[in-house]
Amino acid sequence: MNVFGMCERLYSKYRIWRLRRAGLVMADDCIIMGLPFFGSEPYLITIGKRVGIADQVSFITHDGGTRVFRGDPRYKNVIKYGRINILDNCIIGQRAIILPGVTIGPNSVVAAGAVVSRNIPPGVLAAGNPAKPVMTLEQYAEWSLATTPKYDPEEYRLHKKEVLLKMHMRGGTRRPVRPRPAEPDQAPDQP
Repeated sequence: MNVFGMCERLYSKYRIWRLRRAGLVMADDCIIMGLPFFGSEPYLITIGKRVGIADQVSFITHDGGTRVFRGDPRYKNVIKYGRINILDNCIIGQRAIILPGVTIGPNSVVAAGAVVSRNIPPGVLAAGNPAKPVMTLEQYAEWSLATTPKYDPEEYRLHKKEVLLKMHMRGGTRRPVRPRPAEPDQAPDQP
Protein backbone atom coordinates (compact mmCIF):
# COMPACT_ATOMS: atom_id res chain seq x y z
CA MET A 1 0.00 0.00 0.00
CA ASN A 2 1.36 3.43 -0.86
CA VAL A 3 1.60 6.37 1.50
CA PHE A 4 -1.21 8.25 -0.23
CA GLY A 5 -3.57 5.29 0.19
CA MET A 6 -2.69 5.00 3.88
CA CYS A 7 -3.32 8.73 4.42
CA GLU A 8 -6.64 8.53 2.59
CA ARG A 9 -7.77 5.59 4.76
CA LEU A 10 -6.74 7.31 7.97
CA TYR A 11 -8.55 10.49 6.95
CA SER A 12 -11.68 8.50 6.06
CA LYS A 13 -11.67 6.75 9.46
CA TYR A 14 -11.14 10.09 11.22
CA ARG A 15 -13.98 11.66 9.24
CA ILE A 16 -16.40 8.83 10.12
CA TRP A 17 -15.35 9.11 13.78
CA ARG A 18 -16.14 12.84 13.72
CA LEU A 19 -19.49 12.27 11.98
CA ARG A 20 -20.43 9.66 14.60
CA ARG A 21 -19.55 12.13 17.33
CA ALA A 22 -21.87 14.61 15.56
CA GLY A 23 -24.70 12.03 15.71
CA LEU A 24 -24.41 9.85 12.58
CA VAL A 25 -25.68 6.35 13.43
CA MET A 26 -23.82 3.74 11.40
CA ALA A 27 -23.16 0.04 12.02
CA ASP A 28 -19.52 -1.00 12.38
CA ASP A 29 -19.57 -3.40 9.42
CA CYS A 30 -20.39 -0.78 6.76
CA ILE A 31 -18.04 -0.20 3.85
CA ILE A 32 -17.47 3.42 2.89
CA MET A 33 -15.61 4.04 -0.36
CA GLY A 34 -14.03 7.42 -1.01
CA LEU A 35 -15.70 10.48 0.47
CA PRO A 36 -19.50 10.46 0.63
CA PHE A 37 -21.15 13.72 1.76
CA PHE A 38 -23.22 13.31 4.92
CA GLY A 39 -24.65 16.83 4.92
CA SER A 40 -24.89 19.40 7.65
CA GLU A 41 -27.16 17.27 9.88
CA PRO A 42 -25.49 13.85 10.12
CA TYR A 43 -27.53 13.18 13.27
CA LEU A 44 -30.58 12.72 10.99
CA ILE A 45 -28.92 9.79 9.15
CA THR A 46 -29.09 6.13 10.24
CA ILE A 47 -27.20 3.43 8.35
CA GLY A 48 -27.82 -0.25 9.12
CA LYS A 49 -25.61 -3.34 9.04
CA ARG A 50 -23.68 -4.51 5.95
CA VAL A 51 -24.28 -1.31 3.97
CA GLY A 52 -21.89 -0.26 1.22
CA ILE A 53 -21.69 3.40 0.25
CA ALA A 54 -19.72 4.41 -2.84
CA ASP A 55 -17.70 7.56 -3.43
CA GLN A 56 -19.46 10.92 -3.80
CA VAL A 57 -22.85 9.77 -2.52
CA SER A 58 -24.76 12.77 -1.11
CA PHE A 59 -27.11 12.54 1.87
CA ILE A 60 -29.24 15.70 1.90
CA THR A 61 -31.28 16.06 5.09
CA HIS A 62 -32.84 19.48 4.51
CA ASP A 63 -34.44 21.58 1.80
CA GLY A 64 -32.42 24.77 1.47
CA GLY A 65 -34.78 26.06 -1.21
CA THR A 66 -37.10 27.45 1.46
CA ARG A 67 -34.68 30.36 1.87
CA VAL A 68 -36.06 31.82 -1.37
CA PHE A 69 -39.46 32.62 0.17
CA ARG A 70 -38.60 33.02 3.86
CA GLY A 71 -38.35 36.79 3.36
CA ASP A 72 -42.16 36.85 3.19
CA PRO A 73 -43.49 37.12 6.78
CA ARG A 74 -45.99 34.34 6.13
CA TYR A 75 -43.14 31.83 5.46
CA LYS A 76 -40.40 33.20 7.72
CA ASN A 77 -40.47 30.17 10.07
CA VAL A 78 -40.73 27.47 7.39
CA ILE A 79 -38.11 24.72 7.67
CA LYS A 80 -38.00 21.36 5.90
CA TYR A 81 -35.88 18.53 7.29
CA GLY A 82 -36.15 14.77 6.97
CA ARG A 83 -34.46 11.70 8.37
CA ILE A 84 -32.62 9.31 6.07
CA ASN A 85 -32.66 5.60 6.97
CA ILE A 86 -30.60 3.06 5.06
CA LEU A 87 -31.67 -0.36 6.32
CA ASP A 88 -29.51 -3.51 6.50
CA ASN A 89 -27.65 -5.04 3.55
CA CYS A 90 -27.93 -2.23 1.00
CA ILE A 91 -25.55 -0.80 -1.59
CA ILE A 92 -25.65 2.86 -2.57
CA GLY A 93 -23.93 3.47 -5.93
CA GLN A 94 -21.50 6.23 -6.81
CA ARG A 95 -22.88 9.78 -6.97
CA ALA A 96 -26.35 8.74 -5.84
CA ILE A 97 -28.28 11.52 -4.12
CA ILE A 98 -30.48 10.62 -1.15
CA LEU A 99 -33.03 13.34 -0.34
CA PRO A 100 -34.73 14.14 3.01
CA GLY A 101 -37.32 11.79 4.49
CA VAL A 102 -36.24 8.63 2.64
CA THR A 103 -35.94 5.02 3.81
CA ILE A 104 -34.07 2.49 1.66
CA GLY A 105 -34.20 -1.30 1.85
CA PRO A 106 -33.41 -3.66 3.43
CA ASN A 107 -31.59 -5.76 0.80
CA SER A 108 -31.79 -3.08 -1.89
CA VAL A 109 -29.35 -1.58 -4.38
CA VAL A 110 -29.44 2.07 -5.44
CA ALA A 111 -27.76 2.48 -8.83
CA ALA A 112 -25.00 4.98 -9.48
CA GLY A 113 -26.33 8.47 -10.19
CA ALA A 114 -29.84 7.74 -8.89
CA VAL A 115 -31.79 10.52 -7.17
CA VAL A 116 -33.78 8.97 -4.33
CA SER A 117 -36.72 11.23 -3.47
CA ARG A 118 -39.12 8.55 -2.19
CA ASN A 119 -38.80 5.37 -0.13
CA ILE A 120 -37.23 2.37 -1.86
CA PRO A 121 -38.95 -0.93 -0.97
CA PRO A 122 -37.05 -3.98 0.29
CA GLY A 123 -35.28 -6.27 -2.16
CA VAL A 124 -35.08 -4.15 -5.32
CA LEU A 125 -32.62 -2.46 -7.65
CA ALA A 126 -33.64 1.20 -7.95
CA ALA A 127 -32.28 3.54 -10.62
CA GLY A 128 -33.00 6.83 -12.35
CA ASN A 129 -34.10 10.36 -11.54
CA PRO A 130 -36.32 10.03 -9.64
CA ALA A 131 -35.15 6.60 -8.51
CA LYS A 132 -37.69 3.83 -9.08
CA PRO A 133 -37.49 0.06 -8.68
CA VAL A 134 -36.42 -1.43 -12.02
CA MET A 135 -36.14 -5.09 -10.97
CA THR A 136 -36.22 -7.30 -7.91
CA LEU A 137 -32.98 -8.28 -6.19
CA GLU A 138 -33.52 -11.86 -7.42
CA GLN A 139 -33.84 -10.63 -11.03
CA TYR A 140 -30.72 -8.50 -10.60
CA ALA A 141 -28.79 -11.48 -9.20
CA GLU A 142 -29.91 -13.72 -12.11
CA TRP A 143 -29.10 -11.02 -14.69
CA SER A 144 -25.67 -10.52 -13.11
CA LEU A 145 -25.01 -14.28 -13.18
CA ALA A 146 -26.12 -14.56 -16.82
CA THR A 147 -23.86 -11.67 -17.92
CA THR A 148 -20.76 -12.75 -15.98
CA PRO A 149 -18.13 -13.99 -18.43
CA LYS A 150 -16.28 -17.23 -17.77
CA TYR A 151 -13.03 -16.71 -15.88
CA ASP A 152 -10.63 -18.51 -13.55
CA PRO A 153 -11.32 -17.21 -10.00
CA GLU A 154 -7.81 -18.06 -8.81
CA GLU A 155 -6.17 -16.25 -11.73
CA TYR A 156 -8.50 -13.29 -11.11
CA ARG A 157 -7.48 -13.20 -7.45
CA LEU A 158 -3.79 -13.18 -8.36
CA HIS A 159 -3.83 -11.05 -11.54
CA LYS A 160 -7.05 -9.04 -11.57
CA LYS A 161 -5.92 -6.37 -14.06
CA GLU A 162 -4.67 -8.84 -16.66
CA VAL A 163 -7.79 -11.01 -16.36
CA LEU A 164 -10.12 -8.02 -16.75
CA LEU A 165 -8.22 -6.65 -19.75
CA LYS A 166 -8.53 -10.03 -21.55
CA MET A 167 -12.21 -10.45 -20.68
CA HIS A 168 -15.00 -9.72 -23.18
CA MET A 169 -17.30 -7.18 -21.51
CA ARG A 170 -20.08 -4.77 -22.31
CA GLY A 171 -18.82 -1.67 -24.07
CA GLY A 172 -17.00 -3.31 -26.95
CA THR A 173 -13.44 -4.42 -27.34
CA ARG A 174 -10.45 -2.72 -25.82
CA ARG A 175 -8.39 -1.01 -28.46
CA PRO A 176 -4.80 -0.01 -27.84
CA VAL A 177 -4.20 3.71 -27.64
CA ARG A 178 -1.96 4.85 -30.48
CA PRO A 179 -0.13 8.16 -30.58
CA ARG A 180 -1.84 10.70 -32.81
CA PRO A 181 0.11 11.80 -35.89
CA ALA A 182 1.42 15.35 -35.91
CA GLU A 183 -0.83 17.94 -37.52
CA PRO A 184 0.27 18.88 -41.05
CA ASP A 185 0.73 22.57 -40.17
CA GLN A 186 3.15 21.69 -37.36
CA ALA A 187 6.70 21.31 -38.58
CA PRO A 188 8.98 19.00 -36.59
CA ASP A 189 11.53 20.72 -34.40
CA GLN A 190 14.72 21.43 -36.32
CA PRO A 191 18.13 22.08 -34.73
